[in-house]
Amino acid sequence: MDELIVKKSPKSSIAEAIRVIRTNIQFSLKLKKGKTILVTSSIQGEGKSFTSSNLAVSFAQKNLKVLLVDCDLRLGRLHKIFKASNKNGFSNLLISDYPEAYKYYVQDTKIENLYFIPRGIVPPNPSEVLDSENVKIFMKAVREDFDIIIFDGTPITGLTDSLVFTKYVDKVVIVSSANYTKMNLLENTIKSLKNLDVDIAGVVVNKVQNRASSSYYGGYYGSGYVDDD
Repeated sequence: MDELIVKKSPKSSIAEAIRVIRTNIQFSLKLKKGKTILVTSSIQGEGKSFTSSNLAVSFAQKNLKVLLVDCDLRLGRLHKIFKASNKNGFSNLLISDYPEAYKYYVQDTKIENLYFIPRGIVPPNPSEVLDSENVKIFMKAVREDFDIIIFDGTPITGLTDSLVFTKYVDKVVIVSSANYTKMNLLENTIKSLKNLDVDIAGVVVNKVQNRASSSYYGGYYGSGYVDDD
């Protein structure tokens, strides 16, 4: 199934919800002149990659130059969403000797203004790879070349990958799923991020059922945004 709803069905309720989320995030970023976003969740299956990829499309449709990066170095699947090669990706870049030469790893999505870097190989030590000097070098380079950079990270529960990566981004968006995410897990995720003094942009509530009409994604319809400030 084509998960890029914002592109495929721009007039759908899901696309409109994504645009509302985009507007809120964009306003939140402007307050601190930021441009980097990490999208994470509590556990697998909450719609994190669906949300990050559609947000990226939505930002690109605003005529902003967008880079979407798969930094879930364990189970990242953005290459499947964009039907692209995963041979050379973010993990390959971060373990290379030239992290500033990121353009070699960037792929064209065939969507105007939107580019992405897939996951790449699965390294034996993802959290260490995501907390290295090479990340700093990469971030400096892409900040100069793009208007918005969105990172699709790992879930928080049981993993440190996204937690160590938060120091490199301006905002963090948490994705949860209606009738799936347990409240205690979401609360623990928010607490873990706040303990690191992370700037949380908000919580996206995904897969909210719409009884009035059929849906495009997973039997559910729509998203919501709650500003944490």
